[in-house]
Order: sequence, then C-alpha cells, then structure tokens
Amino acid sequence: MVGQRFRYSKWDGTQTGFELDALDVLAELTDDLMYHGDPMAALRRLMQEGFEDRNGERIQGLREILEQLRQERQERLENHDLGGVYDEINDELSDLIGQERLSLDDRQALADIELAEAERDGRIESDGEPAEPDAIQRAAELAKETTANKQIQLDMLPDDLAGKVRGLQQYEFESNEAQQRFDDLLDKLRQELMRQQFDQMSGAMADMSQDELSRLKDMMAELNRMLEQRAAGEEPDFDGFMERYGDFFPDDPKTLDELLESMARQMAAMQAMLNSMTPEQRAQLMELSDQLMEDMDLNFEMSRLGQNLQELFPDAGWERSYDFSGFDPLGFADGSQMMKDLGQIDQLDRFLRQATAPQGLAEVDLDQVERLLGNDAAASLQRVSELAKMLEEQGLIQGKEGRLELTPRGLRRLGQQALGDLFSSLSPDRLGTHDVESVGVGHERNYDTKPYEFGDPFNLSIERTIGNAIRRTGGGTPVRLTPDDFEIERTERQVRSSTVLMLDLSLSMPMRDNFLPAKKVAMALHALISTQFPRDYLGIVSFSEVAKELKAADLPEVSWDFVYGTNMQHAFVLSRQMLARQTGTKQIIMITDGEPTAHLLSDGTPFFSYPPARETVEQTLAEVMRCTRAGITINTFMLDPDSGLRGFIERISAMNRGRAFFTTPQTLGDYVLVDFIEHKRKLLFGRGRGG
Repeated sequence: MVGQRFRYSKWDGTQTGFELDALDVLAELTDDLMYHGDPMAALRRLMQEGFEDRNGERIQGLREILEQLRQERQERLENHDLGGVYDEINDELSDLIGQERLSLDDRQALADIELAEAERDGRIESDGEPAEPDAIQRAAELAKETTANKQIQLDMLPDDLAGKVRGLQQYEFESNEAQQRFDDLLDKLRQELMRQQFDQMSGAMADMSQDELSRLKDMMAELNRMLEQRAAGEEPDFDGFMERYGDFFPDDPKTLDELLESMARQMAAMQAMLNSMTPEQRAQLMELSDQLMEDMDLNFEMSRLGQNLQELFPDAGWERSYDFSGFDPLGFADGSQMMKDLGQIDQLDRFLRQATAPQGLAEVDLDQVERLLGNDAAASLQRVSELAKMLEEQGLIQGKEGRLELTPRGLRRLGQQALGDLFSSLSPDRLGTHDVESVGVGHERNYDTKPYEFGDPFNLSIERTIGNAIRRTGGGTPVRLTPDDFEIERTERQVRSSTVLMLDLSLSMPMRDNFLPAKKVAMALHALISTQFPRDYLGIVSFSEVAKELKAADLPEVSWDFVYGTNMQHAFVLSRQMLARQTGTKQIIMITDGEPTAHLLSDGTPFFSYPPARETVEQTLAEVMRCTRAGITINTFMLDPDSGLRGFIERISAMNRGRAFFTTPQTLGDYVLVDFIEHKRKLLFGRGRGG
C-alpha cells in the first residue's frame, strides 16, 4: 500500500507475542492423538490439564480451576459463621429496647417531678394522700403505673428472636423514635427474607405500600397457577403474566423456564442457609419468617411456590448444606450473599466436572467465573471453550456421525508435527542434505535446459526452442524450426524406493511404553516420504496375533491389540506381497519389542505359543528367506531387546544382509529417520548417469 509505514522497536520482553492458533493447539494434542487417535479424547485431556501458549502464558485446565473452587469454598466456610444473622438483629433490637427504656425512665422521672411539685404547692399531703382531687396527681400516678407496666412488658419479652419480635409487635412504644426504628427493622427483615427467596424481585420490594404487597400476593398466586397448568399439560400465558407483573422482575426473563429456574436457585440457596444452621438457629429463622410474612399474607403462596419449584427442579440443591467453622459472623444480607456465592461455586463445580467437551464450556457464565475466581480463570475457560472451533475452522478436524475426526489436512499436519519433533531431537551432524549435483534421465523437471544432443531424451522445451528459431530468423511467421533450435529440459536423477513399515501392535508395546514412540515414527516416516520423496512408496503393516495392512489415513486411530501374539511371519507375507507390486529398491523396516510368538497355520488360523515354538520360528525365517530372494532388505529396530530377541534378529540379519538396531523408545525415531535418509542418499549418489 502506497504511503503505508511501519515502525519497529527492540524486543524488551514485555510485548505481547502471537495469539494462540489452531496449529498451536494441534501441537499440544500431538502425543494424545498419536496414542489414542481420538480428537475428542485428546481435547478432553487438554481441557483437563491445561497448557502454555506460545507466549509462555498458562491456560488453566479444569483441574486447576476446580482446585481454585475448592479453595474458595473452604476459605468461606473456615472464616465465617452464620450466627451473625441473629446477632445483627438482636443487636438492633437491644438498641431500640434500650432507647425505649430510656424514654420510660424519662417519663417516670417527669411523673415524679410533677408529683413533687403538686405536694410542694399544697395540693396533696406529704404522705401522698390527696387533700383534694387533682388532675395532675391522677395523671402522674397513671404515668408511673403505665411506665412500670411497660418496663415489666420489656422484662418479660422472650429470649428467642421470633418471640421478641412478636412481643414488640404487640407492644405500644413510648418512644416514637424507637417505634420508627422497630418498623424500619421489620421492613428491612421482610425485604431480606424476600430477597432470600426471590432475588429478582428485591428491587421491586423496596418501600412497598400495602396495596403493592397485596398485588405481590396476587402475582405469586398466578405464578403458582401457571405451574399447575403446565403440570396438567396446558400452556400458560407467560406473556400476559409479564404484562401484568413484569415490573417485579427487572432482569426481564424471556421465558417461563428462565424465570422459574432463577427463582428455584434463589429459594434453594435460602433452604441451604436453613440446612446449614443449628436446629435452634433454623427454628428461630423459620418462626421469624412466619411472623413477618403473616402480616403480608404471603406465607401460603410462598410455601406453595417453593413446593412446586422443588418438584420442577429437583436438582437445584435443596438438600445442600455447609459446615461453617469460622469466627467472622455474617449479617443477614452478607449471609444471603454468601449462600448465593456458595451455590454458584457448587453449580460451577458440578458443571465443570460433568463437562465432556471443550465446546460445552461456552455455556459458562464468564462474568460469574471472573467474580468468583478472577480474570485468569475466566479467560482460560473462554480460550479452552474455543479449542475445537479453532481446529474445525482451520480444517484440521471435522464432525462426522456425532464424533470428531482428523481431516486429511489435519493428518498431514500431525505427521509433520511428529517429523519436526523427531528431527528437532537430532544433532546437526547426524543429518545432511541429500541434494544431487549431477543431472540425468528421470521425470522430475529441474527448470534448466540444454541444447539437444543425440541420445538425449526428447523432453523439448517449447519456449526456448521457439525463442531460438525467432532469434535465428529475426521474426515473422510461420516460425520454421531446425535441429539446431532444439533445446531440452534437464531432469533430476530419480531413484525410487519402496518401503513397508512393519509395526508391532502386540500387548507388550503399551505395557513397556513402546507404543507411542513407535506410532510417532510411523506418522513421521509417512510425512517425510509424502513431502520430501513423493515418488517413493510407503506401506504400513501392523502385526500382533495376526497382521493387517494399514492405510496412512488410519494411522491416528490405530491402537494396540488386546491379544497376545507377535506374528512376524504373517507380517512378512503381507509386506512381500505389497512390495511385489512396486518398483525400485525395496526394504522392510520392522519395529518390535518381542520374539515371534505366533504364525498362521495352513488353514489360516493363528497359532500362539510362549516361549516361541520351534515351528513359529521356522515359519518366520522361511518368510525372511522369501523376502531375501525377492530382493527385499529387512532392517529391524528392536525396543527393550532381551537375549532371545537379539538372537533371533541376528539370525534374520545373517540371512537377509539387513541391519539390526538395538534402541530405546527415546532414540527410536532418531535411528529410523537417520537410517532411512542415509539409505536414500546412498541410492541417489550411487546410481544413474549425468546427462
């Protein structure tokens, strides 16, 4: 773009690098895909374990997040106590009762003063006997009697919270301020109780008039009727309900199910608080609730709704309880929020434990996760939820018949990843290039030309030949050619080799941790040949109790066989038949960790014996001889060889003139790839003639 400018700065370690992409994800999945061949199983493992992106940033797996949830739950339970729910109310009641007693004391003192003044003025005798009827005297005496009775009433208030509230509701306050504080406390408690039950409606509950409270009761009654209609198979009029009572639900639920699920979670949290209290605390709170809600005539409808919701949402956590063991008392509002948090922690914990695929995590409320666990956990869940989508969008995996599988592009990339992993472990001096300086007869164009000479293949370069004729004649049509104008294309010397990889899939391979390295070698060898030597042939034969031919596309899903038996004889038969249809140099690469313990009988059934039977050894060596006569070289790579395997492989090498490598799972790939490339280099440099 004209005028576009770019500015570069020195890397200081603080800049953000590349974002996570599908190839990064596939690289993380390589070993799992090699081992199990199941993209979904590999994604589940990545989802559980987590990983680091190319910037070195940790993307947390579900195990880490579940541990954070456990710690968050434990911290709340160990630091808090539900007794504060009552302490807060009791403290407020004690304060306003104290204020009422002061008012009573003031009234008693005022009455005493008035009586003293009446006595001093001679209106009554000093012994208290009236000298004459007097209104002041009667008023003072009545005031003293009233204050004394009220003090007795306050002294007789029950110790339990609900009884104390009930007694004060029947009490006539002397102090207008204490009366107002008590009324405010009751309103606050009603709202807190309603918030416990119906969090969505908490905003609509503030400062409700008696008419609005009556409307609330009507709303709940209609909600119960809708639930009963649904239970009877009828379709409730949810839209009409929201038109009449939508102001109670500021969150604006779109469906009846959405509304009911939210209410069920909230009521279950209230039940969890009750379940977590001591029997005495629970009895007090329930009695207090009955006492407060009786004034609103909502108890019946609330109980009815709770029962309906329990039947509709039995798994909402109605039986949940928590064992608080801390010393920090929770007030009513804080206790309500604590129960809500614990319920969300439990709900998230349950959801994550049941997650079977990364894409299912897209349903998680990330705002809730961020509030409970922080931004890192929320960001990790979001990125993990996108793993399968990233792979599908890049054409690396695809859904088929309800499962995920690698696409051809994914298969190629997986092989290239395995090849890259193996090559990265090699020291530079073990591998060199295998370019050929000379040119000769073949089929691969070198994009270079030469004048035609007698005996050369007539690979005519039309462009250069016509150009020579035009330059010779000076132009014009028709263009007439002469033999001196002919120019031909040079070609690289081609030496085709055909290879069959014999892969041991007997039960001993996974038992000795040899399966994954062997399978990775197969994937890497396929990637090497298909990309670097596309004219070469690679066949794959697996063998355990019997042998079978594998296609490259089948490699990711190949697993070991849960049977005993190492049938090299059958594998050699299949390999020889496959190579008979090919041209060029022919070789078998065999990867195994055990002696031959099985062969095919004349009727085609497998025979197994351990230790190896003499007949099995003889049948296997007979096939080795047939391969040798067919010009097939057998190179063997032994994993964890014992003396029996070593001795047998040495007999194969003596008969076939092939090579034997004693290796380990860690170095298997090095040996196989280096040997293959060195074999290819010798073929390229040792045959053909230049042109």
